Amino acid sequence: MFPLTVDHFRYMAGWATKIEGNTIPISVPSTFACTLLEPVGVVGQIIPRNFPLLMAAWKLGAALATGCTVVLKPAEQTPLSALRLGELFQEAGLPDGVLNIVTGFGDAGARLAAHPGVDKVAFTGSTEVGKLVVQAAAGNLKKVSLELGGKAPLIIYRDADIESAIANAATAAFFNHGQCCTAGSRLYVEHDIYDDVVTGIAEQAGKIKVASAFDPGSQMGPLISSEQFERVNSYLAAGFAGGATALAGGGRHGDKGYFIEPTVLTNVDQEMTIVREEIFGPVLPAMPFDDPREIAAAANDTNYGLAAGVWTKDISKALKTAELVRAGTVWVNTYHVYDAALPFGGYKESGWGREMGHQVLNNYLESKSVVVGL
Repeated sequence: MFPLTVDHFRYMAGWATKIEGNTIPISVPSTFACTLLEPVGVVGQIIPRNFPLLMAAWKLGAALATGCTVVLKPAEQTPLSALRLGELFQEAGLPDGVLNIVTGFGDAGARLAAHPGVDKVAFTGSTEVGKLVVQAAAGNLKKVSLELGGKAPLIIYRDADIESAIANAATAAFFNHGQCCTAGSRLYVEHDIYDDVVTGIAEQAGKIKVASAFDPGSQMGPLISSEQFERVNSYLAAGFAGGATALAGGGRHGDKGYFIEPTVLTNVDQEMTIVREEIFGPVLPAMPFDDPREIAAAANDTNYGLAAGVWTKDISKALKTAELVRAGTVWVNTYHVYDAALPFGGYKESGWGREMGHQVLNNYLESKSVVVGL
């Protein structure tokens, strides 16, 4: 994540000298009209635990480039990277008071979101908490941007490069232990190749070394907390109670720690909680489909709309599917590709607004019209 963090700050630093208004010819005689773009003011930013340094960069880069001051609240599980980043900003000469870092639990975030002295709040985290942020922000109608949860569909057509699709889908599902809002967490495979694909992904899952991060050979560490460990286990139990079968994994790895085996589930259907709700763990339910004309409807049958993946050698089919799927990012024949220049965000309950790219600047700017009689 360090290279992405550096790239993001460099990209946003370039925008600091390129934020400008316009001169607008209007119909009223003897007048001059222009627009000014001004910082929104004091910004409260609340970031999650899963990529703590990168999420801080995503939030701070745009806010500082637009001239805002910031109160940053890191997740209670991962405050140290944000505090160290604050020290580096001090060493670099950022004036006192421009960046303020407040650690704490949910009550600290709630007070920040509700504070009348805050002009805008930017939140990344779960959809459930995002809704609470919106309620808290209503007091002074502060601006709100939200980057929330997801339940990304992975769609593999029969004409895909099967070997590549298997590898990509495994990465989509199991990257960062599945603790990723864009994690591929619903797999749809065209019926003709379903058995080969799910078997291949299960084999990939079985090869992942689950171990402590201090183990040099570790490829997947533990979940973040006992709470998250219990949450993922409860989803697995519900899936098995509903008839799901584990083709790989299916439970705890080892007898201590918060380790979950990379899991591939079959015999699932669209109405199961493991298919409908965000698990935030290394769990991939798989379903076959027969009619390519109906797959977009299944992919869109969710409250979320953050990301999706499509695998096919037919570029027309790929672009048509990307057009039909209601998600903020659609990867084709690849997955988990991020860049500071690409806007990132979701449809529906996956959020409001966009992070990254030039679009994120709109989150932190006010547009003022100035009209002068000549």
